[in-house]
Amino acid sequence: MNFIETRGNDGVNPIQVSFSEAILSPMCSFGGIYVPEKFPLLGLDFLEKHLSTSYKDLARDVLAAFKIDIDQDAIEQALSLYDQFDDPADPAPLVRVKNDLYVSELYHGPTRAFKDMALQPFGSVLSALAEKRNENYLILAATSGDTGPAALDTFKNKKNVQVVCLYPEGGTSDVQRLQMVTEDAQNLKVIGIHGDFDDAQSALKSLLSSESFNNKLNEKNISLSAANSVNFGRIIFQIIYHIHSYLELVRMEAVSMGAKVYLDVPSGNFGNALGGYYAKKMGLPVEKIIIASNLNNVLTKLINEGQYDIRESAVTPTTSPAMDILKSSNVERILYDFFGADRTKELMQKLDQDKYYQLKSDELEKLKTVFSADFCSDEEGKKYIQETFESGYLLDPHTATCFKAYETCAEKPLNTIVYSTAEWTKFSPTIANALTGEVGTTDIAALQAIAKKASIAIPTVVSDLFEKPIMQATVIDKVDIEKEILNFLD
Repeated sequence: MNFIETRGNDGVNPIQVSFSEAILSPMCSFGGIYVPEKFPLLGLDFLEKHLSTSYKDLARDVLAAFKIDIDQDAIEQALSLYDQFDDPADPAPLVRVKNDLYVSELYHGPTRAFKDMALQPFGSVLSALAEKRNENYLILAATSGDTGPAALDTFKNKKNVQVVCLYPEGGTSDVQRLQMVTEDAQNLKVIGIHGDFDDAQSALKSLLSSESFNNKLNEKNISLSAANSVNFGRIIFQIIYHIHSYLELVRMEAVSMGAKVYLDVPSGNFGNALGGYYAKKMGLPVEKIIIASNLNNVLTKLINEGQYDIRESAVTPTTSPAMDILKSSNVERILYDFFGADRTKELMQKLDQDKYYQLKSDELEKLKTVFSADFCSDEEGKKYIQETFESGYLLDPHTATCFKAYETCAEKPLNTIVYSTAEWTKFSPTIANALTGEVGTTDIAALQAIAKKASIAIPTVVSDLFEKPIMQATVIDKVDIEKEILNFLD
């Protein structure tokens, strides 16, 4: 399968590239990103076949349907990493919480967040490619809290790969920060920046497309890639768990094969929701994809009003910090799929230049046929955490936003799958406040309070973080990022 560019071709870059080329060099003409030239169609026969197979078997067949140019032994090595999850037979369990609402728990991997579902195998595939080609790569990652720990974990001590992770100082939970700054592998560099996630992501995109920075890397015999979801290597693995969660519903006899469902996704950079959209495009029976946001609700306005407007906006810090994002990179892939390369280039350049674009009325109506959206305040989120806990289920604040959207956006009496993106351990002060009213507690005190109240254990992979030494203490201004990276490579 070939990959093409969301903003069209500039006459310099190749018109189309292979999967391996797209993930090794994810940025392309006019600042665009890669998408498949076409998508495989997976009919009900495909779904029926996988009712009795494992998650890894499903993943193997989805990847085969894309006809990616990756050696089978590299794919098998990548998929074997799901054996390290809590339950290797079911790395993403589906749990019934209400009569028609089910939660797909995507956080049972090594860093306790959904990014492991894609970054564990993706990191393995990219590292194998680099080693096979005998090429050296610098992998950049910008994180609002979860991509960073997952990327560092999957790439640590890998040959031919060095990783730089940018995170907003003060913009993550303490557990997320500790997962990054306690990493000690020699091929990893963690950089806190004074700013927010959008600043980190903008810096990443600027470096990826910077001719002078790439030339400096070339002098060191290093090529540049990215671990963020601008890289389709991330997205391809995110499609799989949407299909898996639907199959789980059928196995539980909650729906009959072919019956439609809602996918309810907490959304920041839109990669998780994009995976659901692509699964629907490939044949998964989905009525609509519900987009849940926090107070940084640019996606709600886009889907409800057709307006992407960040002219007067600044990131609002919330209790769901991984969603504290204003420029959602993967919306670009939706624009391309709906409106084509020329219109996507026009809209994205307008957003870059004017921090604003407005869809035409017919474009908005087309968007609304697939997506619905709402946002959830911090206080509303805490209410859902408390109510759901009293019913016997423990939510993190990102998943809680989906419960608001479930109530307001599910127009038909269909089953809804909510995607839970993080374990409760990563945001314990917020959850403790919701459950007990405690304020100002430390993370470790909040973890202990919740564990006692819920009669559950704190995973050692989290509790041990508080005993580890800080190995990555760099915090700098945005203007110094390139210099700091080059110093690390020297």
